[in-house]
Amino acid sequence: MHLTQQTDYALRVLIYAAINNERLVNIGEIAADYAISKSHLMKVTTALVKGGFLEGIRGKGGGLRLAAATHEINIGAVVRHMEPMQMVECMGPGNSCLITPSCQLAGMLAGATRAFLQHLDGFTLADLINNATIAILYRSAPAAKPPHGAI
Repeated sequence: MHLTQQTDYALRVLIYAAINNERLVNIGEIAADYAISKSHLMKVTTALVKGGFLEGIRGKGGGLRLAAATHEINIGAVVRHMEPMQMVECMGPGNSCLITPSCQLAGMLAGATRAFLQHLDGFTLADLINNATIAILYRSAPAAKPPHGAI
């Protein structure tokens, strides 16, 4: 299985926001630190806000922060929210495959997808945060202060 770039970026944004949980973060700094497109991050952060994973604060001094504690943000839920989870055409609407009535492929792939997501359901954002990641992200943003108890 291959996750889309949007899901990859979504997980990175959540990690960034978790590590910088004592302040609001903005798309510009995240884009700069990860060397990724601001326009891609706009779409990703909009989806994360709509999904209830991030909170967006508008206006001067605004930014983004986690909408829940790191141990409450489930990785499987994030992937489900960001991914279409349609591994082959016949799993989606408008299926035009000739062998669909007798094919076993969609069922096999659906089972594999369920197993994949079930595995991810066993992890939270807290599981993705470690001292090495914190140190790397703080090196890239020296004005930031590490969270209490980190590093």
